[in-house]
Formats: sequence, C-alpha cells, structure tokens
Amino acid sequence: MPAAMPRQGHRSYFGGATPPVRVSVTRMATVVTALAVGFGAGAFVAAQVGPVTLLLVRTVLRGAVLPGLALGSAVALVDLLYAAAGLAGASALLTIEPLRIALGIVGALVLVAIGVRTLWSAQRLRIGAEAADEVVQPWPAFRTGFVATVSNPLTIASWAAVFAAASVAGAAADAFGTAALLIGVGLGSGAWYLLLTGALTLVRRRIGRRALVTVDAASGAGLVGLGGLLGWRAVSG
Repeated sequence: MPAAMPRQGHRSYFGGATPPVRVSVTRMATVVTALAVGFGAGAFVAAQVGPVTLLLVRTVLRGAVLPGLALGSAVALVDLLYAAAGLAGASALLTIEPLRIALGIVGALVLVAIGVRTLWSAQRLRIGAEAADEVVQPWPAFRTGFVATVSNPLTIASWAAVFAAASVAGAAADAFGTAALLIGVGLGSGAWYLLLTGALTLVRRRIGRRALVTVDAASGAGLVGLGGLLGWRAVSG
C-alpha cells in the first residue's frame, strides 16, 4: 500500500519548508521589537527639554490639565509626522542650503514670538490682569503646541538618524516593522507627556502666584533663547 503523501500546503518539515506558524511567530517578534524600539525613541526624544515642555509646565501648574494633555498630544502627533518624514527621506531636502536656512529662521521667529507672549503673560499674571479663560482652552493649547513643535523641521534629520540606527538593528526590516516603529514613536512621545502632566498635577497645589510668575518668566525666556539658538544654527550652518 503506497505511503500517504503530505497534503498540499503542509509540506514535511524535514523536506526543508518553513512551517507557517514559525513564520508568524518570527514576524510577530519583529513587530513587537520595532514597537518597543519606537516607543523608547519617542519617549527619549520627548524627554528632552524643548519649547512644548516649557509651555506644558506653565500650563499644568496653573491647573489647566486638559490643555496640558492637548499640548502633549500635539507633540506626539508632530513627532509621528516628522518621524515618518525622516523615514521617507525628507531629511535630504534639508541639505538644500537656502531651504534649510529659511526653515530655521521661520522656526526661530515662531519660538521667539511664543516666548514673548509667555513673558507678557507672566507680566499680566504678576499684576493680576490675566483672564481665567486664557489658560483653560484645550484647542488653543493644541494649536500652540503643534506650531511650537512643527516650527523646528530640522528635527526631521534627527528622526532620520534614529530610523537609520533602527534599520541597522533590524527593527524596520519590512513594512510591518516600519509601521510598528512609527506607532511606537507616537505612543512613546504621548506616554512621556502624559507622565509629565500627571506629575505636575500632583505638585501644582503647592505652587503659589509668585512661583507661577517665575515659571512663566523662565519659560518665556527659555523659548526666546531656544528660538535664538535655532536661528543662529540655521544661519551659521
């Protein structure tokens, strides 16, 4: 009686074919690794003190938790978009000198403008002239956070470097890994700002008006300083 032949699609393991289950497990492991790498990269980049970090601190310490979360979500969105742009090769555009200088100057002017507005807010708070609805609206906070973050497109180059390292490590070996890496970036950035907002919420009750004025002044000066540094770097190359 002839030996039973393996069914089509289920070739013998000893015949050299890779079992479908093993392929699925390998792909899943790749996706999970890419997601973890993206999450770590997103959280690490978000943890760097930048324009929105300063804005978020001053906003949440005033008791405006929802606007603080809106600021964080704006940063996470821009990080995701810029990470995707860096992956797509948009960083090559930044090698065009006139474009790089123009983007740098525009970004610097935006940050300086936000910083000056923050300093003015500190002055208004000091004299008690600030209206309550100036700091409790999530949509304006999201808009400001988005503009402050997107004003530095030169970070596309940084994300391109992150993705180059991730690709070398095999975290973005295929479309699934790349998508997981991008999703991880957004989740990591958002998680950091959620954690920061929670921590600030716990300590804000101990912050008085004088401390708020100081935070506003320091945040405004920091934003102006970051804008000046961005402009100098753009012009000096």
